[in-house]
Amino acid sequence: MFTEGQLVRVNLAGIEAGGVLFHAAVTDAVGKIVRQTSTEPSKYLVHLLFSFKGVNEVEVDEDRIRTG
Repeated sequence: MFTEGQLVRVNLAGIEAGGVLFHAAVTDAVGKIVRQTSTEPSKYLVHLLFSFKGVNEVEVDEDRIRTG
């Protein structure tokens, strides 16, 4: 379980968000937890510390997130 504001690293490989498809090389994106969006399956909204074509927030499964 992650907490709001926690610094994390996110594997975005293969995820599409806001019309942007993150390629296989994006496996270690740095961001902060905004909030948990689902418990089954466990998902989180993460604010990225960078922007890809205007996308700076993504919703990802918990298994794609690690502390860092």
